[in-house]
Amino acid sequence: MPMKQLVAKYGTALSGLALFVVFLLFARNFASPANLLTVLKQASFLAIFACGFTFALLTSELDLSFASIASLAAVIVGWLLHSDTSWLIAVAAGLAIGTIGGLVNGLLVTAIKVPSLIATLGTASIATGTAFMVTGGVAFVGRFDANFLALARGKLLGIPLLVLIMFAIVAISWFVTRLTPLGVHMQATGEAEGAAHRAGIATKRMKLLGLTLSGAAAGAAAVLLVANLSSAAPQMAGDFLLNAIAAVLLGMTMFDPGRPNIAGSFVGALILAVLANGLVLFGAPYYLQDIMLGVIVIGSVGVSASVLKKAAFSV
Repeated sequence: MPMKQLVAKYGTALSGLALFVVFLLFARNFASPANLLTVLKQASFLAIFACGFTFALLTSELDLSFASIASLAAVIVGWLLHSDTSWLIAVAAGLAIGTIGGLVNGLLVTAIKVPSLIATLGTASIATGTAFMVTGGVAFVGRFDANFLALARGKLLGIPLLVLIMFAIVAISWFVTRLTPLGVHMQATGEAEGAAHRAGIATKRMKLLGLTLSGAAAGAAAVLLVANLSSAAPQMAGDFLLNAIAAVLLGMTMFDPGRPNIAGSFVGALILAVLANGLVLFGAPYYLQDIMLGVIVIGSVGVSASVLKKAAFSV
């Protein structure tokens, strides 16, 4: 493989590895097993959100509502648990809220033909308002079933269940997008919808599925967030919106440059988690992380600008 192609395909991942080594050598306590597990846990939520956004973007659609839908799912889970509902029902409800939210987005885009940028901004606002209505503006704290909390706080063979669940979601997402006809059809829809439709691919169904899976991932992340924090608030997932999008954009600069891909999104989430953790250990000002996040978004979007423009404004 020519050096230019090698750098294009793996340059970002190698840069992330170099960043990891720098923190490993110079950031105090970064290399401790406890801190490395913390980095993985921090990356878990981000990776799950990023997988969902990748599914939507793979079909050339944007989902700007996943953080708001996750917050709504979280408060529904918290409300049910505070009402002494079975934790299994609460988990199912959280997953259902996320999936239904994604399905609504998909129907708005495919049936009513609202551009995904506008449709998901609208559903984000509706989800946020509904979350505040359910909670009255306050958080549900504590009084959660121990079995429910174990989803994010428990361990299996010394590895946090949260991390294992994240790996499972990433692995399944990668398998679907890379090794199944469904993944091929979704990618074909995103790259050339007209040609894909003429080839017999149900392009509207692929877009509907991409946005629905984005919502489902948001629901899963919401359940794990509540279990990890033992609380549920109307905007608890808000900070993940830009971070998850940044992870996906960063992922589009590696492995399959210019295209959304699960492996890239996962590595992008890891890089952002390592960066955030390392900056904290270095004692960097809190605002530096936001500045660097903005730089990453602007820098990586150059590679994928055409994909994002198409996703934002296609009708």
